[in-house]
Amino acid sequence: MDLLDLRMALDEIDARIVELYERRMEICARVAEHKIATGKKVLDRQREREKLAKVRELTHSEFNGRGVEELFEQIMSMSRKLQYQMLAENGGPGRIPFIGVEELDRADARVVFQGAEGAYSQAAMVQYFGEGIKSSHVETFRDAMSAIDEGSADYAVLPIENSTAGIVSEIYDLLVEFENYIVGEQIIRIEHCLLGAPGAEISDIRRVYSHPQSLMQSAKYLADRDWQQISMQNNAFAARKVAQEGDVTQAAIAGEYAGQVYGLKVLKKGVNHSGSNSTRFIIVTNQKIYLKDAKKISICFEVAHESGSLYHMLSHFIYNNLNMTKIESRPIEGRNWEYRFFVDFEGNLGDSAVRNALRGLREEARNMKILGNY
Repeated sequence: MDLLDLRMALDEIDARIVELYERRMEICARVAEHKIATGKKVLDRQREREKLAKVRELTHSEFNGRGVEELFEQIMSMSRKLQYQMLAENGGPGRIPFIGVEELDRADARVVFQGAEGAYSQAAMVQYFGEGIKSSHVETFRDAMSAIDEGSADYAVLPIENSTAGIVSEIYDLLVEFENYIVGEQIIRIEHCLLGAPGAEISDIRRVYSHPQSLMQSAKYLADRDWQQISMQNNAFAARKVAQEGDVTQAAIAGEYAGQVYGLKVLKKGVNHSGSNSTRFIIVTNQKIYLKDAKKISICFEVAHESGSLYHMLSHFIYNNLNMTKIESRPIEGRNWEYRFFVDFEGNLGDSAVRNALRGLREEARNMKILGNY
């Protein structure tokens, strides 16, 4: 046989495969009807393991055995997705316990942020909620999450990601630990300024205070100056210290907003060497609500520690034509080499495709949690 004959033979086989696939999916639909009537779960892991072992035994080489196993994993995955879709159409279990609202109650909201007055978190809060909001500040991220969890605040503003430094891993862990949910986000540009006491000049400065990360981000500017660099818990604390002591030989690296809050003089703007440095803040509450026009969903889930498990989870986004925009992983405490995955994707909890994907993820993942729609 020449190449053309071989290709024609493959075309005939492929047509038969497609015909058999469609026949198989018709039967899978009848299986779904039976499960809907009896209330059985879609995923039967033991049945799938037995099926994979059986089809592998039908092959005549190790290579073909591996290939057939992978092929049938995909076929059974498509079968499950069809069944999830039919369950959704027939009002099966899987209600999403979030309430859609037209807008957040901002007028009388009590908002908490981490850090001192003048922190970037406060600047993000003002940009999102507006001036004059009832606000308070706490020392740690955990304190902020506890405040909304116990009801002493309605919302918390927390940094979750910086464009140069990456994610704030503690926030991801706290979102899992607390029953709090993301309802909004605010991105602000990070421009570090050199702030001095009133009357100070750059030539007076001998010591500079800031968060270690801000000192690092300003390393190029500081490299040419023989100044003592002193780390602080955050930039706002550094600005407050310089303001309280009024020493013209001291300066803080912080945002211009902190300088305004503490009455400091801006000696130099943009001392951080990255002109595109931004931080994404999330707005968190203890209510399971989402804005009806929300366009981004954040979830987390755990998967079995076995080959292909993450791939099968992510296939739910592909099948439902959902655009995944971010994925992160965090180690699971007490379980060596096992990870929890955090995924952001485009969509709204009211969309049928989103509900179908979440139904499949909840059935097949371990401990899936919706972190928010915003």
